[in-house]
Amino acid sequence: MTGGEALFVDANVFMYLAGSDPALRERCRNALRSADEQEIALVTSAEVLQEILHRYSAIDRHRDARRVYDSVAAICSDILPITERQTARALELLLLHPHVPARDALHVATMEHRGIRRILSADRHFDRLEMVERVDPAELAEPA
Repeated sequence: MTGGEALFVDANVFMYLAGSDPALRERCRNALRSADEQEIALVTSAEVLQEILHRYSAIDRHRDARRVYDSVAAICSDILPITERQTARALELLLLHPHVPARDALHVATMEHRGIRRILSADRHFDRLEMVERVDPAELAEPA
């Protein structure tokens, strides 16, 4: 991956970064650091922020929600909006690929709308979608 390319960052990267598993935490930290060193623009969406708020609220960890939310805002150069256009495309993707979770279909629709093909994610089901290329945090964290 060369500098100047945008990379969409999935919610799991930020949650692992703040999580209790030291290996996952370090892998995600190194991946984000490597992206910064390679001058890769990191972007995410309002839906990712919503996922973070939902998850930490559900487990009564509101302070962690604030910390992770603030980290996302600091790390990402752009937070992409979600519109009816993206939700309609997400529905099309769900009908074509019923194995893909709805939130992830919305991520793909948002990426397509902005011409982004790569997603930094630990979720392997993205590998089954021809319209995106999943970048595993472990791979990006490795020196080239």
